[in-house]
Amino acid sequence: MVDTAALAEDASVLGIDVGGTTIKGEITDADGTVLAAHTVPTPFGERAFEAVDELGDRLLTELTGPQRDRVARGALIMPGIVDTERSIAVFSSNIGWHDVALGDRFTRRWGIETVIEHDVAVAGWAEWRFGAGRGHRTVCVLILGTGIAGTLAVDGRLVRSAYGQVGEYGHVPIRRGGGLPCACGNTGCVETVASGAAISRAYTRRTGTTIDSAAKVFDIIDTDADAAAVVADAVDALAEGLLGIVHAACPELLILGGGLAGAATVLTEPLHSALTERLRLVPAPRVVVGEFGARAGLVGAARLARQGAIG
Repeated sequence: MVDTAALAEDASVLGIDVGGTTIKGEITDADGTVLAAHTVPTPFGERAFEAVDELGDRLLTELTGPQRDRVARGALIMPGIVDTERSIAVFSSNIGWHDVALGDRFTRRWGIETVIEHDVAVAGWAEWRFGAGRGHRTVCVLILGTGIAGTLAVDGRLVRSAYGQVGEYGHVPIRRGGGLPCACGNTGCVETVASGAAISRAYTRRTGTTIDSAAKVFDIIDTDADAAAVVADAVDALAEGLLGIVHAACPELLILGGGLAGAATVLTEPLHSALTERLRLVPAPRVVVGEFGARAGLVGAARLARQGAIG
């Protein structure tokens, strides 16, 4: 059980965000100033946690003695299914781990209490509470990157499942007939069309020209009809996947966060239009870009470490 007692006013915190492509880490002081920061590639499977060990070590050793003494708590956030009560990384389809018992591994290694949470829960909470969603009570945050997932806050409360998960919107099947296989084992999931990796793969399949990032596809949509078609297909998939949650919760705001949020109006305006075209009984939420972008996880991890829990 994590001690959620307030930290000292001058305490610093360690935050690490495990993504499908990279692992990002930062140590920040009480004012939010970054004291140390590094990013490393994410190894496949359980080796990812060895990379976390080493990244935390590296960040801590870069501090001066007095700075190191002020690091009071850490937070590790990770994708997939996370059992926070028992400290188990249950499953990640993109990284490939199964039932990894973490226990107090990082607390013992770094000598500071370290809380473990789901990456999208933390990133979405940060955008809702402290970023683009602050002041709104019913908000859906969609984190777009290597994978796709999101959070939902209803009437001022973050919705979590019975086992602590948030919205696996990327794994809503929308194209069972003729759809692409998904890493989760299903077919035609939103993530197979609208994730960053899916967008770049779709452009390569369509044109025969290899392109290694969705950002490069976004950059050329005004001059390249194939790029425009790939992005339009991704927007269509996002809209289809979100229809259920929009009908059920009627969010006032839909925030696009994560690595693809930098596309801004390339996604926000078409997605709002696509939702508006499909909805009859409920209004389409306003669609905006997250304030923290690809840093939402790190910002949230620092907040989580400082508070000890999402709240």
